Amino acid sequence: MKFFQSLLSKYLLIILIGIILLPFAIPIVSLLFYIPIPLLDDINEKQAINGEEIEKGWHEAAENLGGANREQIIDKLEEFQEEYKKSEVFWVDNKGVLTYQSQKNLNIPKQWDADYTVRFMKDRIEGDPFTVVAFIGKQENQGFMVFQLSRDVLEPPIQKLRDSYSYVYLIGIVVILGSFMFVSLLFFRSIRKRLIHLQNAMMIRDENNIPYPVTVKKKDEISQLEGSFNQMIDELKSSRKRELEEEQLRRQLIANLSHDLRTPITAIKAHAYSLTTEPISDKGKDSLKLIDHKISYLDRLIENLMSYTLLVAGKYLYKPKEVEIHRVIKTSVASWYPVLEREGFEVNVDLLEEQVHWLLDAHWLERVLDNLFQNVLRHARSGKFLSIRSYRKEEELRIVIEDKGPGLKHTSEDKGAGIGLAIVALMVKEMGMKWEVSSTKAGTKIELYKIQHQE
Repeated sequence: MKFFQSLLSKYLLIILIGIILLPFAIPIVSLLFYIPIPLLDDINEKQAINGEEIEKGWHEAAENLGGANREQIIDKLEEFQEEYKKSEVFWVDNKGVLTYQSQKNLNIPKQWDADYTVRFMKDRIEGDPFTVVAFIGKQENQGFMVFQLSRDVLEPPIQKLRDSYSYVYLIGIVVILGSFMFVSLLFFRSIRKRLIHLQNAMMIRDENNIPYPVTVKKKDEISQLEGSFNQMIDELKSSRKRELEEEQLRRQLIANLSHDLRTPITAIKAHAYSLTTEPISDKGKDSLKLIDHKISYLDRLIENLMSYTLLVAGKYLYKPKEVEIHRVIKTSVASWYPVLEREGFEVNVDLLEEQVHWLLDAHWLERVLDNLFQNVLRHARSGKFLSIRSYRKEEELRIVIEDKGPGLKHTSEDKGAGIGLAIVALMVKEMGMKWEVSSTKAGTKIELYKIQHQE
């Protein structure tokens, strides 16, 4: 049953019908030419011109014109010419002079002699045009009159059609092949239309970027493709729904963990600080210092996880306004300077003296700078160098942060999952900014700048 509903079976049926009809095409066309339809026979009889009747009437008219004058003879000739519109008539008198002709453009000599007259009559026997020559009167002393008519006119219209039997075979083949090609064209046009419809359906997406299902109307290969397409859409929707649920669960889990971990971390940090006031060995002090460092790192990690979750969910508070960029940078560097100095960093600040205002959230920009400085402190500690400068490139202000660390590709013991830089990327994009990073074994350079023309 599936085979008979397939496109292959339908096209094979078209080919089979064409093969079966081809042998019958010629007889069918022949019948159209030779079928004895009474109406056609009536038309044939009405439109047929009988040469024998014309010849008989022409001779009778010529005999009855015996003793007639010039006007009477010409009137009779014009009467015949009027009855047979396509005929040609003329009269040559007993002296061989062309006395009358119905058409002035006939190639007829004005003077006839005996030799030309004999040759003319001999050429016209069974020739074309059909010619009847009759002497006027019984005495034959008034000359002779000639009637000419093309033999094509004498042949009936239906007979002309039937005489074209040699084209029957060609017409039959052309009709069958033309019909086969036309039906095939309709068949493939229908297939193409359905495929284009399916292609267009793939381009139209809903708010989740998932195509809409299509209506399956038939039971063939394309319908199976449409069914598979609809099944894929259902699977995509289920997958998307499951993904959203998992994403929501993950965000909720991170938020809960971040909140639950802050309390014990704060307690641990307080107890670690209280131990520093107690008399302990140098080794104990080193351990307390390491504990404080790791607790601070864990606290920042939790903060980054919380921030990243809020940013991805679009719930991180963003209040853009006009802020002076150099002032924000100086405030951020000033807050980090004691930490960097304690770690032995050489801090070089070279900012332009002009005031530049950008439309963004100052707290977001400070968070970006904090994450970048924290990244330098963790991964470029070996270089002991940090440079913060600003310059103009094609009238565009750029902020540059450089270090002399081993580069971003270097693996350190403090290397994490890169959440800090991921937060930087999200915040920079949200504020309408761009950042360019170039990192080698000699250090890392990061450039920040504002996109002046956003689409």
